[in-house]
Amino acid sequence: MKRVIAGCMAFAMCALPLAAADEVKVTDRLENCGTVLKEILNVPDDIPQDLLTKAECVIVYPSVLKGAFIVGGSYGRGAMTCRTGENFTGPWSAPSMMALEAGSFGFQIGGQATDFVLLVMNDRGAHSMLHSKVKLGADAAVAAGPKGRNAQAATDATMRAEILSYSRSRGLFAGVSLEGASVRADDDANADLYGKKLSAEDIIFKGVVPTPPSGQRLVATLNRHARKNESAGK
Repeated sequence: MKRVIAGCMAFAMCALPLAAADEVKVTDRLENCGTVLKEILNVPDDIPQDLLTKAECVIVYPSVLKGAFIVGGSYGRGAMTCRTGENFTGPWSAPSMMALEAGSFGFQIGGQATDFVLLVMNDRGAHSMLHSKVKLGADAAVAAGPKGRNAQAATDATMRAEILSYSRSRGLFAGVSLEGASVRADDDANADLYGKKLSAEDIIFKGVVPTPPSGQRLVATLNRHARKNESAGK
């Protein structure tokens, strides 16, 4: 019996540092999301302001390695925040951690890291991503987002898309199609970040937790650049 108790205590002592390390990784990732978004939005010719102000949610995946997509099951990790309120007219929510999965997505082998930013443009896209895994292009229409100070040059197909996607690699910023990739809530990372099991819907739409310190830059950046929802009827 004493050996069992001792074994349990030893396991618990080993598990605590591992849990703390997981939390540090998640907070670092969330801080990187804020840094990436701030850098991108500080360049006026990257994401058009009139698209950003119409977005319901924003997802940021920092430093996704292209080579990782060659192996099935590898994925990028990031965070999603949405406008609060029943009609998405309030300030930006506390972030939910998210995963980007892409099996044989078509990236070539290479070591450079790529940042991705996804604009979720309607209510349906926002809710579907928080309830289940969403395959872009099948479950939700996705298009490469237009660049520039405004979106007047965007095609009709682009403007009808539920999700607009962008990438930044080696300083180059462009709209990129993520068709075939899947997006889902990262429940384990949310548990590490907030210290308890929470659904993405609880975090974003029910507001059960405040924005953690590591997420302040991400949320503050969006509140500064796109505080008001300017979608039609909002």
